[in-house]
Amino acid sequence: MITNRFRAAALTTAALGMTVATITAATATPVAPAFLSASQLPAASTPWIAGPAQSGAADDFCVDGVVPDANSRHREFRTDLDTGARQTITVAASETKAKALATKLRTAIEGCLDRLRAEYPGLQGEAFYHGRINVEEGADVYSIDTADPEVGSTDIALYSVGRDGRAVTVIGWGQLGDLDGAPLNGFRTTTRTAVAKLY
Repeated sequence: MITNRFRAAALTTAALGMTVATITAATATPVAPAFLSASQLPAASTPWIAGPAQSGAADDFCVDGVVPDANSRHREFRTDLDTGARQTITVAASETKAKALATKLRTAIEGCLDRLRAEYPGLQGEAFYHGRINVEEGADVYSIDTADPEVGSTDIALYSVGRDGRAVTVIGWGQLGDLDGAPLNGFRTTTRTAVAKLY
């Protein structure tokens, strides 16, 4: 009888321990997705400088109004010359909503050149899709090459959208010049790293 009581007590204690462990795991603070570091951006002629992570969406014409400020954070990067980049991470309420956001971001980037032309009449440019990267739930890479004949300037922008579960990231990179001078392969590597770092 005593042995049975000890066994019952031991089982009860073990069950309580499992319950506490389950509650602790369920109520633990979720790990926030990680941002890129300056060293993980494509090589530039001068070193990258990373700003602090900030709440809300980054200011970016191509995805303006698509990235929600709620549940989003962004980080800006710059060099001493004319190259800059930004990364925004959004944690959606569900994987379904994250997938929908990634689709909206891709659509916004695909239509960005047309909106730029409407905003700046006379602007010339080309936009290209550079394929999918097989990392987590996938990432897609784009370029937008523009020229303003009136002022004689050319700009190249690279974009990518990737997802890991409920986390969606959009990365923008830009500098003076054209696509031939852009580090497309390096940007692909940066995108792969960014998505892999989310969780």
